[in-house]
Amino acid sequence: MNEPRTTRVRWILIGWIFVLSAVGYLDRVNIGIAGGAIMRDFHLDNVQFGWIQTFFVGSYALFQAPAGRLADRVGARKILALAVIWWGLFTSLITVVPVFFYAIVVMIAIRFGLGMGEAVMYPAANKIVAAWIPSRERGLANGLIFAGVGFGAGVTPPLITYIMSQYGWRASFWCSSLIGLAAGAVWYLLGRDTPREHPWVSQSEVQLIEAGLPAPEAVPTARLSWRQIFSNKDLMIVTLSYFTYGYAAFIFFGWFFIYLNQVRGVDLKKSALLSMLPFIAMSVGSSLGGWLSDVISKSRGKRVGRCYLAAAAIGLAAILIALGTRIADTNTAVIYLAAGAGALYLSQSSFWSVSADIGKKSAGSVSGVMNMGAQTGSAVTATLTPFVGKHFGWNASFMVAAVLCAFGAAAWLFVNPIESQSEVRS
Repeated sequence: MNEPRTTRVRWILIGWIFVLSAVGYLDRVNIGIAGGAIMRDFHLDNVQFGWIQTFFVGSYALFQAPAGRLADRVGARKILALAVIWWGLFTSLITVVPVFFYAIVVMIAIRFGLGMGEAVMYPAANKIVAAWIPSRERGLANGLIFAGVGFGAGVTPPLITYIMSQYGWRASFWCSSLIGLAAGAVWYLLGRDTPREHPWVSQSEVQLIEAGLPAPEAVPTARLSWRQIFSNKDLMIVTLSYFTYGYAAFIFFGWFFIYLNQVRGVDLKKSALLSMLPFIAMSVGSSLGGWLSDVISKSRGKRVGRCYLAAAAIGLAAILIALGTRIADTNTAVIYLAAGAGALYLSQSSFWSVSADIGKKSAGSVSGVMNMGAQTGSAVTATLTPFVGKHFGWNASFMVAAVLCAFGAAAWLFVNPIESQSEVRS
C-alpha cells in the first residue's frame, strides 16, 4: 500500500506572499517613478514631494504595531486580504486629485491612508511564518517573502515607465490598483491561518510543521503584553538596527530613480533600466541570505546564523554604499550601490526569523514593533535625503546611510536570540 503523499502547501502560501510583497512595493514605488510627472502637474519641488513620501512611511511606521496586534487577533488570512483591497483603493485615489493650491494636502492624506493599509503586510506575513514554517526553514521562507520586495520594486520602473509613456502616469496607478485587487482575491481563496485549517494539507505535512515549531511548553498561552514586548532587550536592539536598515533601503525605493534622472543626468528610459539593478540585487540577496541563515544556524547555531550573518551583511552594505558615492562613472557607481543594496538584503531574513522566534503566538505584534523601527528610518530618510542633497550634495545623502548601516551592523553583535526566547517564556 502506498504511503500518503506529503504535501508542500506551506511553500505555496509563502510563494503567494512573495507575490503580495511584490504588489505592495509596486503600490509604493510607483510614485517614485512617476514623481517627475506628478511634480510637474502639481507644481511641486523635491522637498514638497518628499513630504508626500514622508507621510506615507510615517503612517506605515505608526501603524506597524497595531497592525501586528490586529493580525494576531483577527488572523493573517482575513486581515491581509482586506489590506490588499485597501491598497488598491488608496493607490487609485491619487489619480482623481484635481490640480489646485491645496492638492498636496489631499495627496498627503491619500498616501497616509495607503501607509495604514500597507502596515499590515509583513506583521501578517510573519504570523503565517510563525504558524506554518518550522524554525529550521524560517530563514529561507523570510528570504523568499522579502525577495518579493526586490522583485516588485525591480519590475516597477520599466512597467510604470512604459504605461506612463503610452497612457500617462494616472493609468500606471490604475494598473497597480487592479493587479493588487486580483492578488488579494487569490490570497483569500488560497490562505489559511493554520495548517490544520487548510483542506489541501496532508497529515504528514501537518506533523512535519508541528514537529518543527517550538514545544508547547515553550509557547506562551496568552499573547505577550506590550510591556513584555517593549522590555525585551534583544528585540529593542534589533529594532534599532532595523531603523538603520530602513533608512538605507528607502533611499533606493524613494529616491534612486530621481537621483539617476536629476542628479546623474540619465534619461528616463535608461534611468528605468539602471534603477532595476538595486532591486534585482535585493531579491537575490534576500533569498540567498535566508538560505545561508538556515544553513549556518543548523551547523553553528542561531546566534551565528542569524546575528553574525546580519552584522556582516549590513557592514558590507555600509562599505559598498560609501564606495559607490565616490565613483564618477554612473554605470560603475550604480553597480557598487546595487551591490550595497543586495548586501543589505542578505540580512533581511534575520530580522524576521528572530522576531518570529521571540514572538511565537504574538509574532504579529512583535514583528510589527520591530518593523516600526525600519519604517521610522524610512520616514526620516524620505525628508532628510532631499534636504541633505540640496544643502550638502547627494553623495552626502548616501554617506549618511552608510554610516548608519555601520551602527546597525554593530548592534547585531549584542543580540542573543536564545536568551531572549528564555526571557519571554519566564
